[in-house]
Amino acid sequence: MSRYAISRTKITKDGFRPINRHIIVSDMHFDERITHSGIIIPYDDMKSQGIRPRWAQVYAIGPDFDGDDLQVGNWICIAHGRWTRGIEVEDEEGPKTLRRVDENDILLISDEPVDDLTMGDKV
Repeated sequence: MSRYAISRTKITKDGFRPINRHIIVSDMHFDERITHSGIIIPYDDMKSQGIRPRWAQVYAIGPDFDGDDLQVGNWICIAHGRWTRGIEVEDEEGPKTLRRVDENDILLISDEPVDDLTMGDKV
């Protein structure tokens, strides 16, 4: 029996460049959450009960993207399920999971991370 060992791809943030109008995000959270009232919402990746928009940080923007209001480092709220499967990479900041999103599926943009991942107080 053989095993495949897949290691993280090492990249540099300056050397990573998406094509066309693609937007690459990182720091998307799928783990257990606790609401302000104390209700525990379990881990919900790839499950039907996890249908909700997600916040992620913009990692890179393609050269053909024409929006002036979105910049690398912004936090964006993405419509449910409108992201690709993640790829594991490691850059100067450490290991990350990167995903591609479409510009038409961005619901909100924030300069700061949002505390409550369901909606938030900074929206």
